[in-house]
Amino acid sequence: MTLIEIIFLSIALGMDCLVVSFSQGLLVRFKRRKISNILALIMGLFQGGMPVISYFLTGIVYDYIAPFAKSLVFGIFMFLGGKFIIEALKPDEKSHNTRLGFRVFLLLGIATSIDALGAGISLKLTETPLLLSCGIIAAGSYLMSLGGFWGGCFLKKFDTKYLEVCAGLILILLALKALL
Repeated sequence: MTLIEIIFLSIALGMDCLVVSFSQGLLVRFKRRKISNILALIMGLFQGGMPVISYFLTGIVYDYIAPFAKSLVFGIFMFLGGKFIIEALKPDEKSHNTRLGFRVFLLLGIATSIDALGAGISLKLTETPLLLSCGIIAAGSYLMSLGGFWGGCFLKKFDTKYLEVCAGLILILLALKALL
């Protein structure tokens, strides 16, 4: 792969990060800078790390995960999207950051990076330099996550109940997209 192809791969893999981070940016009211950086770091690490795993385990890991990849992504996004919608419709006044714990960030990182496993296989088969590729993928996903998160924060002028439902719907749409 050429450098331009690696950059396009990074953008393609980072799109899910952007959308998921946008939905999280809609939810967060406090500690935005810290949360945006943690979320973007996790997204970047998972997007950059998954190709490394599959690069070295081509044929083993992918053979086991590939049949279930769409179902795994679907399940994780449906669960999180449904959780956000249910919590948005509950009549309690808990902080919006309570649902955005480290565990949720890890699930989002895993769900958005399953496609990157396939990228590692293609990197191996095309004899593309691993460190350069994964560095570009990780950096691109990090930056796209930050941009998506702050884009979501910018739209905070709307009633947060509706924004939380929208964030849940975005995750559910990503779940449905995973089935295609």
